[in-house]
Amino acid sequence: MQNASRPLSMSQVLVCGALIVTLSMGIRHGFGLWLQPITQAQEWSRQTFAFAIAIQNLAWGVFGIFAGMLADRLGAFRVLVGGALLYAAGLAGMALATTPLVFTLTAGVLLGAAQAGTTYAVIYGVIGRQIDPARRSWAMGVAAAAGSFGQFLMVPVEGFLISGFGWQEALLALAVFVLLIAPLAFGLREPGFAGGTAPKREQSIGQALAEAFKYPSFQLLMAGYFVCGFQVVFIGVHMPSYLKDKGLSPQVASYALALIGLFNVFGTYIAGSLGQKLAKRKILASIYLGRAAAIAVFLWAPLSPLSVYIFASVMGLLWLSTVPPTNATIAQIFGVAHLSMLGGFVFFSHQIGSFLGVWLGGLLYDRTGSYDIVWYISIALGIFAAIVNLPVREAPIARPHPVPGPQPQGT
Repeated sequence: MQNASRPLSMSQVLVCGALIVTLSMGIRHGFGLWLQPITQAQEWSRQTFAFAIAIQNLAWGVFGIFAGMLADRLGAFRVLVGGALLYAAGLAGMALATTPLVFTLTAGVLLGAAQAGTTYAVIYGVIGRQIDPARRSWAMGVAAAAGSFGQFLMVPVEGFLISGFGWQEALLALAVFVLLIAPLAFGLREPGFAGGTAPKREQSIGQALAEAFKYPSFQLLMAGYFVCGFQVVFIGVHMPSYLKDKGLSPQVASYALALIGLFNVFGTYIAGSLGQKLAKRKILASIYLGRAAAIAVFLWAPLSPLSVYIFASVMGLLWLSTVPPTNATIAQIFGVAHLSMLGGFVFFSHQIGSFLGVWLGGLLYDRTGSYDIVWYISIALGIFAAIVNLPVREAPIARPHPVPGPQPQGT
């Protein structure tokens, strides 16, 4: 049993946190593989599937705010266990849904809430509280790299399950597998939360939110993260169908998503490590500009399996590499007392972008028969995000010292 007064070891936090993110992010990165099997079996449009996944991303953002508040107040353990149970229920519901409404409620709302309680906002809160600031950005990079390894590991597994057992059976198998998050959460039971209350803080939730939303750099980080969500979810969900429409085999899409995950292991780790040495705003601007350039070259070059794999590798380096510097910047500016909650608000902006990216992809495809417009929007947004991240101020926010109370009279 964890000593109530002893902080968690860095290795314990990183191993348990990384495995949880590997499972949670690894499974959700493969959802694009279910687009065609489900829509063909159920005779639904692509927009129906895309709308449910869009709701999932939006629900993830909304519930992420409250999951962050709960994790800051009650500790990560309770939130992670609840998230694991919701994840299993959502995957089972996704497999058994027979109407678009039920599919949206399960694949959308339930899975969105589950991801809010099992991914970065909650895990990064533990990292921020338990790991020394001198290694915080690096540690966040390790956790993000684990999520990327999960994509590399799980996407081919999901493709194998679908082809070998059928799409419904594959989802039910994953529903059982994701429950492993619950025992891993025991390794993240933080000292100070055992009684169900958070350690004493200098700011209330309302004061922390008021301070953050009045601070221009917080708003700029939210704007940049919106773009991140738009780009990665559009590509992750719609690229398999885009490639199949162009005559490439489904295996090319599976390998491409796996390459994104593999190279993102390196990209997120490098971004987290560089965040200890370089200005994080410049790292973020470079990532967004690099994405815009990669998409433009991909659309310009002749399409082939080789060009897809090169694009996937480059995008992998840039995929979730925004996550460590963004969250480390929030911790650096505002401290760690409300890190999960503030990270949840920034991530909500990310998920609004995710909603629009995946939904517009399906909507514009159904109306135009092409994904071209959304690809071009992604390029323009990448340039925008690079510009808005450059003015971010990373220095800790200056707070007035508390006014001292009445001094006792002389003795």
